[in-house]
Amino acid sequence: MKVLVPIKRVIDYNVKIRVKADNSGVELTNVKMAMNPFDEIAVEQALRLKESGGANEVVVVSIGPSQNQETIRTGLAMGADRGIHIEASHDIEPLAVAKLLKEVVGRENPGLVFVGKQAIDDDCNQTGQMLAALLGWAQGTFVSGVEINDDKATVIREVDGGLEHLEISMPAVVSVDLRLNEPRYASLPNIMKAKKKPVDSMTVEELGVEVAPRLTVIKVEEPEARSAGVKVSNASELVNKLKNEAKVI
Repeated sequence: MKVLVPIKRVIDYNVKIRVKADNSGVELTNVKMAMNPFDEIAVEQALRLKESGGANEVVVVSIGPSQNQETIRTGLAMGADRGIHIEASHDIEPLAVAKLLKEVVGRENPGLVFVGKQAIDDDCNQTGQMLAALLGWAQGTFVSGVEINDDKATVIREVDGGLEHLEISMPAVVSVDLRLNEPRYASLPNIMKAKKKPVDSMTVEELGVEVAPRLTVIKVEEPEARSAGVKVSNASELVNKLKNEAKVI
């Protein structure tokens, strides 16, 4: 079975986000970029499935400018077998991403697609669900546990009331959560090997998908700074402030 893993290039989660001076977006110039953390977990799970004999090939795919090839090489250094780069000059919205991935799935014919449940830049949490709908495949979302048995997959979903256990038919799209696994670090020998692994490039036009933005960013602002706390001398003063100033009781 082949496993396909879409990966996204985002601002490294350790970097402090800065808003552009004109409030048109987030500053990306000279900012460290990395693979979306949820996508790292998806790659790791695909690799574990391959190592256990449940898959014979792991393919990573990324959509974006030429710099996305660095993110693909990271996935290859972790252990993926091949990479696919879909060249795009601007940010692609989730529906267009899902449509592009649908075309890739049609060409690659994987038995399973692992996706991160969301990207840490836009937090949309939509691509996996949209891809499953477009393909007509079963889906498991927010998955913190997964087990593959022939043409079935048993997944554990984190829900408000606890854990939900589901059995879904293959092929399927599975979006992974943080507690599924701990992604491995790429070793130096594997980083060197990744440079020789194949990466296929294609354009949005080749796939025949309309990717024009449907949304317009009007303004981006930093959240308001929290005001300093206030010390009170006794419980009566605290209750008075909560009741008359904060008006929460």
